[in-house]
Amino acid sequence: MKKLICILLALVLALSAAACGGASSSVAVEPAATAEPTAEPAEVPVATFRIAGMKGPTTMGMVKLMSDAEAGATHQDYQVTMYGAADEIVPLLVKGELDLAAVPANLAATLYQKTEGKLQVAAINTLGVLYVVTSGEEVTSVADLAGKTVYSTGKGTTPEYALNYILRQNGLDPAADLTIEYKSEATEVLAAMQAETDGAIAVLPQPYVTAAQAQVEGLTVALDLTEEWEKVSEDSGMVTGVLVARREFVEQNPEAFEEFLADYKASIEWVNANTAEAAELVAGYGIVAKAPLAQKALPACNITYVAGAEMKSMLSGYLQVLFEQDANAVGGQMPDDAFYYGA
Repeated sequence: MKKLICILLALVLALSAAACGGASSSVAVEPAATAEPTAEPAEVPVATFRIAGMKGPTTMGMVKLMSDAEAGATHQDYQVTMYGAADEIVPLLVKGELDLAAVPANLAATLYQKTEGKLQVAAINTLGVLYVVTSGEEVTSVADLAGKTVYSTGKGTTPEYALNYILRQNGLDPAADLTIEYKSEATEVLAAMQAETDGAIAVLPQPYVTAAQAQVEGLTVALDLTEEWEKVSEDSGMVTGVLVARREFVEQNPEAFEEFLADYKASIEWVNANTAEAAELVAGYGIVAKAPLAQKALPACNITYVAGAEMKSMLSGYLQVLFEQDANAVGGQMPDDAFYYGA
């Protein structure tokens, strides 16, 4: 009996060992996955950007970028120089002594033709800044300008082209249905308005509108010409200022240029969101004389950032309107697609 029990126990142990051995051999143990080492992103090379700004709305959106650059808080080297007029910037751009510049939209098109395509427009930075103001005349629509005298600056430039287009689209002949007296400077327009005892009408850009309201008693904004443009043109927008860049510079520094555009857009967004702080910078850089004036003017300056296909659509439509009035306004012919960076 004892011998039989021993035999049975031996069989049980053998079967158990066989079962365990089978289970172990049927399970495939996967080796632990080894993570691939993550490559560090290559740092964008640093480039020196020689940038020109004008003392007006086209440069207001750049003030945060300028301040950050001076504080050493930007990766790229941004060197911004302020100029009083576009005439000072043009020869420097043509000679390649500047890399980027904030300039009037139609001047960008003219320079594109003049340099045989060596410049590109990178972004729209300012939409319309023109307003009809009045010190007593009743003006609630473009039609109300019929039979009136209107003072303006900008003979042969954007203010004249924009005003004429809006007038014609509203059925008014600029030469026959009203009198437009062009002055060389905004100060002359203010003097003419102050001389009118029964009220006067003028077309002025910001920030001069805000400055004028402090000097002419009862001066009010009657019409926003940007809004009036949009009412009569679905395929274009009024564009005051753009940022242009030398094509060679962009091609030599593609990554750095993209980083600049991101910084530039962020600066414009900051200016629009932080008016009081931005106004201090605007005054500090001499773009507007005093911060309180800049703070009042900034919301009406239509500072923006529009790039790519949207930029091309808006700007090309605007330039087409100017071209149809005077081909010389855009350099003799419409710019081709290569004019529009990223579009």
